[in-house]
Amino acid sequence: MSAAAIDTVDDDLWSAIGDPTRRRIVDLLLTHGDGTATTLSEQLPVTRQAVAKHLGVLDRVVLVRATPAGREKRYRVDEAQLAHAVAQLASVTAAWDARLRRIKRIAETIQHDRPASKRRTTSGG
Repeated sequence: MSAAAIDTVDDDLWSAIGDPTRRRIVDLLLTHGDGTATTLSEQLPVTRQAVAKHLGVLDRVVLVRATPAGREKRYRVDEAQLAHAVAQLASVTAAWDARLRRIKRIAETIQHDRPASKRRTTSGG
């Protein structure tokens, strides 16, 4: 993956997902299909108002969609945006895996090119 591809990662989306309470909200919505700030707050150690604020953040990055439900809004995970986030994560993961493989090859080359006498003294033998 190129550096340009990494730059296309949606920082706002990942900032929203980075919060543990918001991740738990997404988990609950995925498990139950939908929920309101009230029903979600009953399953979390935060107030309804805090849940509503977290839902607002998730709504701004389009990870959830709200529909009116009486006096409240009912939220569902936006599957397309979730798939987009998963694809971004897979892309970043692949880039880091490639970097780590290169670092490992460099380290192995350095170790291999080091004189045998130095390898013994640094490896404890």
